[in-house]
This record gives sequence, C-alpha cells and structure tokens, in this order.
Amino acid sequence: MSFSNLDALYRQVIMDHYKNPRNKGSLSDGNLTVDMNNPTCGDRIHLTMKVEDGKVTDAKFDGEGCSISMASASMMTQTVIGKDVETAFKLSQIFSEMIQGKEYDEEDLDLGDIEALQGVSKFPARIKCATLAWKAMEKGIKEQ
Repeated sequence: MSFSNLDALYRQVIMDHYKNPRNKGSLSDGNLTVDMNNPTCGDRIHLTMKVEDGKVTDAKFDGEGCSISMASASMMTQTVIGKDVETAFKLSQIFSEMIQGKEYDEEDLDLGDIEALQGVSKFPARIKCATLAWKAMEKGIKEQ
C-alpha cells in the first residue's frame, strides 16, 4: 500500500471514530472520574472509568473538541477496556512516544486503530489534542 493510500486510510479511521465515537457517554457506576481540558484550543473531556481488581472493566468519555481529540478518546477507551491498569499505562506511554514521532516499542501490545494517529506527530500543535484523553486516563488511575 502506498504512503498516500495509507494516509487516506488513517484519515478515514480517525473520521470514523470522530463521527461514530465508541464508548461516548458517562458511567453511573464508575469509580474513577476525571475532567481535563486543553486551554490552548478548547478541547475538554469528561472521562469515567470502572476499575475493579486492577483491571479497567469499562470506560466512557464525553466532551467537546476537534476530530483528533475526540477520535483519540474513542480509540483510548476502546483500547483500555479489559486491560489491567499496568498495561493501560504502558499503552499510554507507547502512544505518547508514537505521537511525538519517537521510536516506540510495540512489544506484544496491539495498537489497533491508535496507529491511525501517527501522522499527528507532524503537527506539534495537535499533539496535546491527541493526548488529552490518555492524560486523563493516567491521572485517574494515579489518583485512584
């Protein structure tokens, strides 16, 4: 697949998550709630998660923001549900390295749709948009 075709595919994945977000909403029985915003562009997220026995059993988000921010939140929730908190943190670190254009170690972790956000590394002003949901997840787990 050529680079331009791959780039187009990645854009389609991002727009699909933006227009049809997975896990959008709020958990009434969540035991972790985090509100974060990106004051430079106005993105905001309300993340609720349910963590039981060290495992993320459910996650939902709500908020407003650009396509990158909201698609990343959709991808993040989809990726961390069912994972233990250590794996969720590791995925967040890998995502952070990837989004900054650094070499990252995928190990045995499947990044799935998240790889569609790789191109954001070319736009430094958008990195905060892409990482907002991930930072909220990290903050919530640390504060739990």
